[in-house]
Amino acid sequence: MSVLRRNPCELEIDLFCRGLRIDAAARPGDDGRPVTRTRAGLGSGLELVLPGDLKDLWVNVPVEEDFAASSPFVLERVDAGWVVRDERNAERYVVRLPAEPDWYETPTTSGTRMRDVGVLQGTYLGIYVSNSCMYWYKEPAQNCRFCTTGFNVGVNEVAEKSIEDVVETAARAKAESGVTFVHFNTGYQNGRGLQQIAPYVKAVKERVGALIGVQAVPPKDASGLWQYDWLRDLGADHFSFCYEFHSPDAFNEFLPGKAATVGQGAFFRALEYCQKKMPKGSCSGEIIAGVEPIEATLAAIDYITAHGAFPTVCIFRPVVGSDMEHWPSPDYEDMRRVMEHMYRACRKAGIPIGLAPNIEVSLIVNPDDAQYLVPRTFGFHMQRLKQRVLKSLAGFHFRRALKPQPVRGDLMRPQREASVVIR
Repeated sequence: MSVLRRNPCELEIDLFCRGLRIDAAARPGDDGRPVTRTRAGLGSGLELVLPGDLKDLWVNVPVEEDFAASSPFVLERVDAGWVVRDERNAERYVVRLPAEPDWYETPTTSGTRMRDVGVLQGTYLGIYVSNSCMYWYKEPAQNCRFCTTGFNVGVNEVAEKSIEDVVETAARAKAESGVTFVHFNTGYQNGRGLQQIAPYVKAVKERVGALIGVQAVPPKDASGLWQYDWLRDLGADHFSFCYEFHSPDAFNEFLPGKAATVGQGAFFRALEYCQKKMPKGSCSGEIIAGVEPIEATLAAIDYITAHGAFPTVCIFRPVVGSDMEHWPSPDYEDMRRVMEHMYRACRKAGIPIGLAPNIEVSLIVNPDDAQYLVPRTFGFHMQRLKQRVLKSLAGFHFRRALKPQPVRGDLMRPQREASVVIR
């Protein structure tokens, strides 16, 4: 069966599944961002922008993984621009390579290159705040099987970031790259991950002004959930919960550290706790599609949206150096089905998508990317009109949220009779 021309989201999905070869005469490093291996390694591809009539899509395309060597997609330079050519049908897709920001090579006051503090993944700034995930130092290692954090932190980025370095980097990223969202994450830190992130949240909210996301392994039991209320008081706007696999068997097999230390239920408990207290879509459940049975992935999307949260669905990438490096990349048709289901589930549950300014995540198919996957009926166009109205109304809130502002929280917060001091 011949392969038809892809629309922008179909192309995005196909590139995630098949990767991309780079023509020998092309030199994408001259125009685009460098291919880097930071944090978990899932952003270790080439950043591209796929133009479209509904919206432009950002995608971090695998180029170094083994499966990319047999991809039908080839990146070529044409005159002053770039195209992706599909060798299966000779279709050509005009793409853009976002430039490496000037501030990447700028040193902070302490002398640290800003690119070693935080990186752009799409249009947001990602910062891994602490030393490497403790799961890597167990015997035997309990690291998540798809992850390469243990090889990247302290090598491709500094292991521990000072607050001053983070503030300076976030300020430059906001001023020069238009960053509106700063996402702080960390691996397992023996139960102190959220506490380690807290000072950075407060500093960036008060001194830079940005929407702030937080991701860490949640507390093992309900007695630790107070930390999310505390982080909200310190300026956190969004919490993400990376439980990756909805099937308990897959969770236990591929996430041995999380299974041993907190269990899958801790992620569900924390997501439900936070989302009940926050505006719809302020939390996200992060899952990986293409490893566990597709029915489990669809069930995960339904669970996340039923609780008012936002599904962040990564297409599995067999990252170089990970335990799953030689696993097969997912099937395109399966992933298209997943992403269409994600879009419809968000619409059905009334999850607001695409309202926040300038937040495009290149590691995933964003829910509003997937609007390309459904028919453009009258109802579709009415939904688009409603979305534009809501985005306009939300503009005032976001303009205010992006200004530096004092927070009501303190870096000391009582936990019942005890207190926790962040140093």
